[in-house]
Amino acid sequence: MAKDSADPKSSVPAYDGPPDYRLVGQHDVFPQVTHDEAERFNYLAHMNRHLAARVLPGVKAAFEQRIAPKAGDGFKSRHDVRKALLKDPAFQTWSALRRATMEQRQQAGRWVTLRQGEALTARARELTEGDGRLQLEPSFTVPNYLTAVDHHCMPGSYHGEIVEGDVTGPANYDCGIFATTGGALGRYNDGGGHAVVAWLKKHLPDFQPKRILDLGCGLGHNVLPIAQAFPDAEVIAVDSGAPMLRYGLARAKSLGINNVTFIQANAEDLSRFADESFDWVQTTMFLHETSRSAMGRIFAESRRVLKPGGIVLHVEQPQYAEDMPLFEQAIRDWDAFYNNEPFWTTMHEIDLDDLMIKAGFKPGSAIHGGVAAVVDTTLFPSAGDDKVEDYGRKAAWELIGAKKEAA
Repeated sequence: MAKDSADPKSSVPAYDGPPDYRLVGQHDVFPQVTHDEAERFNYLAHMNRHLAARVLPGVKAAFEQRIAPKAGDGFKSRHDVRKALLKDPAFQTWSALRRATMEQRQQAGRWVTLRQGEALTARARELTEGDGRLQLEPSFTVPNYLTAVDHHCMPGSYHGEIVEGDVTGPANYDCGIFATTGGALGRYNDGGGHAVVAWLKKHLPDFQPKRILDLGCGLGHNVLPIAQAFPDAEVIAVDSGAPMLRYGLARAKSLGINNVTFIQANAEDLSRFADESFDWVQTTMFLHETSRSAMGRIFAESRRVLKPGGIVLHVEQPQYAEDMPLFEQAIRDWDAFYNNEPFWTTMHEIDLDDLMIKAGFKPGSAIHGGVAAVVDTTLFPSAGDDKVEDYGRKAAWELIGAKKEAA
């Protein structure tokens, strides 16, 4: 990754660009791209990095130098800060460009996948048809908080289907997330899953789960490293989107991972699973796409299906704690207002420890930590070493969970 020089007196860090798109992993259901399509993803990745490394610091300077001084007795909440930022040309420019790159990213990925949609669907069908590790429910009703919006501008969100057996939605997600993260999730976009495994091995080295439940698995990119790390475990991956589940199993099989079953179900209702039947329940960047009322039911169900001594872990963006500056909170809130993530702002102000206690976990049982995507740093950037903060996009997260009391 080439670096340009920077004025040592400047607060703007040297530009550290994303890797080339051609380094991403090519599994059997990953869309093929032409030269121009790859370069389009490269352009978008570099634009997103530029916005974070060079433009956003200017927004912060504008806030500190010309917006905050006009606030009189100061701002009382992140919402006051956001409303003030909306009137400033620096924020307007950054926000408009950030939204544009997301729309262009979706357009680029959608074109790639629709162009070869029939072939992708046929390949997924070949890999999954008749396999009991894919369990779909034809009469399943997707929760309305998922059907009401195309999350992060993704056409059809996680559940939309154009044709029977469609997998173009998850294929779009898989091939285009590079543009949003600048490759920070690694070769197979699974750096988040590897991060959870690394944290677990370090902090709970004796933990050997035999049955693992992953909620909101999407296309499986975060659960597959967990399955790889515990090959003797039975792993159940749950999601509401049939296309994601089809693609997830096809992806797993093409990568040689065979201990995961993909099930279509609502995480609020896990009644198909018996009480105390899992050692570990995991979610990775899932909670911010549920509703506030759903979260309480998800936490309660997670505790119900946990065995005594079992753990639940949630990987998410940081909560809006009192020590987080209001400017940072307002910038992190951008996804809620301008990136089709309506629950983002509410989720990040919820006291998750309190919610887990209300779900039945004992006070003092909470687990806290921090994780950053684990990637091949000879090819991909390490979020743990990255000094550029792209609020809401950086591949570094908080880990919040709890341990169920022993019997």
